[in-house]
Amino acid sequence: MPTKIEKDSLTGTDTTGHEWDGLKELNTPLPKWWLYTFYATCVFALVWVILYPAFPIKGATGVTGWVAREAVQGDVAAANARMAPMMNRIREATPQQIAADPGLRSFAMAGGRIAFANNCAGCHGAGGQGAVGGFPSLADDEWIWGGSHEAIHATIAHGIRAGESDEERTGIMPRFVADGVLTLPQVADTAEFVLSLSGRSTDARAAERGKALFADNCAACHGDAGEGNRAVGAPNLADRVWLHGSDKAAIQRFIANPRLGVMPAWGGRLDPATVNMLTVYVHALGGGEN
Repeated sequence: MPTKIEKDSLTGTDTTGHEWDGLKELNTPLPKWWLYTFYATCVFALVWVILYPAFPIKGATGVTGWVAREAVQGDVAAANARMAPMMNRIREATPQQIAADPGLRSFAMAGGRIAFANNCAGCHGAGGQGAVGGFPSLADDEWIWGGSHEAIHATIAHGIRAGESDEERTGIMPRFVADGVLTLPQVADTAEFVLSLSGRSTDARAAERGKALFADNCAACHGDAGEGNRAVGAPNLADRVWLHGSDKAAIQRFIANPRLGVMPAWGGRLDPATVNMLTVYVHALGGGEN
């Protein structure tokens, strides 16, 4: 409860007049160096508001007329002018031609690395390592749609199942349980056979039953031996590279009700030169094919 302000007998400092259970609060003044620093920051802030933009309105609000966005635009324009000759060469060349020219390749790798970080790393990872759940690794030598410069360029430019390009990658997979094609026990047997393709089956009888189911329902896209088919985006099931998980439960879930990933058509978002640089960078990142 409030009490009268008085001098503390031990410190000689005035109290605030507040007391709790016999304890009185001291009204200790702030250090002068702290106060002077605070006052200085207030003066600095006032000067800044006068000189430079400080309010969220369009245009310059400071007496200097300086605007950060305009300054950056000038820097970007100057950088673009310096790079224009090289960018024009990259824009007009094919990714194969760029990769074969040491000067162009060096420039494209630097630009592709930045473009990848800005546009692709969010899904594929900073190093192109991908992630379980539908984000392919771009740092290995396994390619769903092909690993040549031409194939990579087509994938980047036109996207996958995004509905943004007439030339997009459109591979699909039936929902075998959701669409009533297979029963859950049949899916379990098929998954066991898929595991056997990479030597990981633990139930030979189930795998044998699944072999016939696989031949009737899966081989048309994935091949009789599960080798995959890049023309339709059917992954190789006979290796140990898995996009949606490698255990039996994950394989069963995907057969029953697959989740098909989507990738934007970057050809409509990025300059053709940037798409070419990305192609060269991704090709090198994953040890691409000829």
